[in-house]
Amino acid sequence: MPFINIQVTREGVTAEQKAALISGATDLLVKVLNKDPQTTFVIIDEVDTDNWGVAGETITQRRKRS
Repeated sequence: MPFINIQVTREGVTAEQKAALISGATDLLVKVLNKDPQTTFVIIDEVDTDNWGVAGETITQRRKRS
């Protein structure tokens, strides 16, 4: 029973984009690993940019500089 966890920043990811991610990730496991799509779970976590960091600073801080 495969479990896929996709994490994205919470910034306007549409329902259509999420559906495409779920479908695409499921299809990938079917094609590459021959997994049953009926037992493949995909979870999308949306993370606030204040809670996601790289190079010692939050994404919020990095984007304010840009």
